[in-house]
Amino acid sequence: MKYSASVILVTGFIFLIDPVVFARPGTNSPLYLDPAQPVDVRVEDLLARMTLKEKIGQMNMAVRISKDECTEFVKGTFAKTIDIGPGCGLWAPIHLLPLPEDARKYAQCSNEFQKIAAEQTRLGIPLLFIEEGTHQLLVSGATVFPEGLAIGSTWNMDLVRQIYSAVAREARAIGTHQICTLVIEPNRDPRMGRNEEGYSEDPYLCSRVAQAIVEGAQGKDVSAADKVVATLCHFPGQSQPVSGLEHGPMEISERSLRETFLPPWVAGIKEAGALGVMATYPSINGVPAHSSAWLLTKVLREELGFQGCVVGEGAAFERALIWTGTVATQKEAGKQAVEAGVDISIWLEPAYMKPLIENVQDGYVSMETIDRAVRRILRLKFVLGLFENPYVDPERAVKVFHCEQHTQLALRVAREGIVLLKNQGNLLPLSKNIKSIAVIGPNADAPINQLGDYTAVGSQKIVTVLDGIKNKVSPDVKVTYVKGCDVFNTDTNEIEKAKSAAANADIAVVAIGECRTTDGESFDVASLDLTGLQEDLVKAVVASGTPTVVVLINGRPLSIRWIAENAPAILEAWNCGEQGGNAVADVLFGDYNPGGKLPITIPRHVGQLPACYNYKPPKHSYVDMNSTPLFEFGYGLSYTEFEYANLQIAPRPPAKKFGPGSGVQVSLDVKNVGQREGTEIVQLYINDCVSSVTTPVKQLKGFSRVALEPGRQKTVQFEVPAYELSLLDRHLKRVVEPGTFKVMVGGSSQDIRLTGTFEITD
Repeated sequence: MKYSASVILVTGFIFLIDPVVFARPGTNSPLYLDPAQPVDVRVEDLLARMTLKEKIGQMNMAVRISKDECTEFVKGTFAKTIDIGPGCGLWAPIHLLPLPEDARKYAQCSNEFQKIAAEQTRLGIPLLFIEEGTHQLLVSGATVFPEGLAIGSTWNMDLVRQIYSAVAREARAIGTHQICTLVIEPNRDPRMGRNEEGYSEDPYLCSRVAQAIVEGAQGKDVSAADKVVATLCHFPGQSQPVSGLEHGPMEISERSLRETFLPPWVAGIKEAGALGVMATYPSINGVPAHSSAWLLTKVLREELGFQGCVVGEGAAFERALIWTGTVATQKEAGKQAVEAGVDISIWLEPAYMKPLIENVQDGYVSMETIDRAVRRILRLKFVLGLFENPYVDPERAVKVFHCEQHTQLALRVAREGIVLLKNQGNLLPLSKNIKSIAVIGPNADAPINQLGDYTAVGSQKIVTVLDGIKNKVSPDVKVTYVKGCDVFNTDTNEIEKAKSAAANADIAVVAIGECRTTDGESFDVASLDLTGLQEDLVKAVVASGTPTVVVLINGRPLSIRWIAENAPAILEAWNCGEQGGNAVADVLFGDYNPGGKLPITIPRHVGQLPACYNYKPPKHSYVDMNSTPLFEFGYGLSYTEFEYANLQIAPRPPAKKFGPGSGVQVSLDVKNVGQREGTEIVQLYINDCVSSVTTPVKQLKGFSRVALEPGRQKTVQFEVPAYELSLLDRHLKRVVEPGTFKVMVGGSSQDIRLTGTFEITD
């Protein structure tokens, strides 16, 4: 889905209940209004009372219509043009407010629409409000956390839970019940701009992130006042399209689908219980996901046990079905999608309106199929507790929205997500007593560029790199700023001015990377090199002779070969959120020791793609370039050093030998042998040495963040269950095969410090 920065998404159903009505014995209140009844009983009672038009209305959300039209849609009087009953939900009624960025008014607006649905519809079904929550509740004024790879670089699952708990808290406070575009699929082709929303290339790391997102957003009780439905995206994947182009078909085998793309869904759904899924735009091996009963019913619901609602992508009937040439009309698209398992259309497309009613009336779609979708929608609203608690407290919204606690959390995430890629001669950390510093580059003072996509920017204070440095140093330090050039075009050329500023400073900090027009949804690239004049700018600054630190602000890996060879220090800050500048300054000046590790491979050249670390052998070299990555998966430096020792490998549960059902316990000691407190992300990789099918040269199977003071040591222990030692055999059956397994532990996928083996017997 694509929105402008000021637009908020809301999905709606509405209802108002006087609790006295159904609490009073002897009343004629219907069962669906009685909270003492089981949810399934209430759902069936309500479903039996609904007309076909009311059912179809529940399968639709309204978007890009006026506030008056939204009101008509909620009441069902908009049906004169779309011929359905009261609508399931609305996009963006809040952005129509005359006074935006006011949490109180956001909450009041939600209540207003809930009241309309409660008092002006026949059945009074409450609205379910939906909004984007990729790394911010997409509402102007909400807290903007770092995005995608910045979060992945923390390798901190407790922090991930806190991020999405905060987003959920802000969402529920203003009346939003479900957050979308939580992109858990592995980031397999960084050319596709939308992949900046994802967290890692690795299925295991993505799995742990998916689980943490759901735990943070939904918690154990989604009806709680600070929890929301987590809608995981985009099932089963879209991150490896042909040519790296968005909406491009995914030509992957079922083996690749199950080995690489499905593990995060297993974690998010089977392990954590996610209640929302968004179907993907692309076709998978020739079949559009929106019309694939195999994917949306057999795999998603029968294999993974999904119990929630499937929402379609924005304009999906047009873009995912008609564009692919698999159907000719919206009417055909609606039939295929509802039968496959798409429950809700999030745009007002004909497929789920009058043509769908005609499909039912003419016998082309069964009423049972419609009831199946509506039953899921109603159940979700009952589970959320909306029939009893449709309204929110505007005063609570004011206290929760963009509070200081969330701002500080955004700063912590930005710090932990920074990866130190190079530090030649220990140039970093810088002394706060330097006399002068030149801050240079198109991303040094560009607030929007450091946020990524799916952000709504308003009154939030976005701290840039320039701001952060000025906040950090004393007024006696001379800070000179020169933009130097633009990110993408060549209209601005201040390279000589920048070189002069650097030459007259003690230190030069050059902030470069990407912007809103080079990365994000619908912004795909053919090259991973720097755009515009940025590399020329860095070359000029380095040529000035002044020690230079390059700060990268970007949503995808960039092939910065010249910079990696010639700049003495490099920080990868990614899309670092509203507090990014303070976080960068903390690292530059040593108030925070960087501990982030790359959750994705940085290739030397786009021609290396796919460059993922977990490739299958054999792999050879290019004749014109080294085939190794520029910076490998899991890589990241620190201002201190860590030593690994004492690797121990044992069966789990304890036994004399490893059997087919055995897991493995791996332990080791990690010691800080440097002079500063620091954090090491210890990584465990495993390889099945000889197997009946080809398996990756190594696969991440565990990781642990270890914070240590100088001279301190800690024992790190990993528990790897038998499932993580299994493979899909030649019949795609998951098995653990007997044989030798290699254990590799280290600071990155290449920096392996300790190795060992264990043998699984029949």
